[in-house]
Amino acid sequence: MTQYLLAVHGPAEMGEFGDYGSREAMEAAFAATDAFNDELRAEGSWVFAGGLQPASTATVVDGQGASPVVTDGPYLETKEVLAGFWIVKAPDLDAALALAARGSKACGGKIEVRPFDGLESDG
Repeated sequence: MTQYLLAVHGPAEMGEFGDYGSREAMEAAFAATDAFNDELRAEGSWVFAGGLQPASTATVVDGQGASPVVTDGPYLETKEVLAGFWIVKAPDLDAALALAARGSKACGGKIEVRPFDGLESDG
């Protein structure tokens, strides 16, 4: 099976309750995402997942020169940022897209699907 990145994108600037509008909506999305995570585990598709802190907490390291250059903030200034991700295993792209559709519904965000280059999982 191939491993896929399911990348969750969200707005760069978020309010007190993220992009959800209210505490209740945020808690419902978190609960739905937890349920989706449990489904992935039960189906054998789960590899790893995680949410990310806001892009403002990012640090960029450029080690291409003689000495590394470290700068605060995200690499790109953009309206949308990577908010979280899943690493899943699926038999093919269609199966990964179906997982992404379910994940998108659970977390309430758009999901980009990308296969890993040449990385196959054990099962």
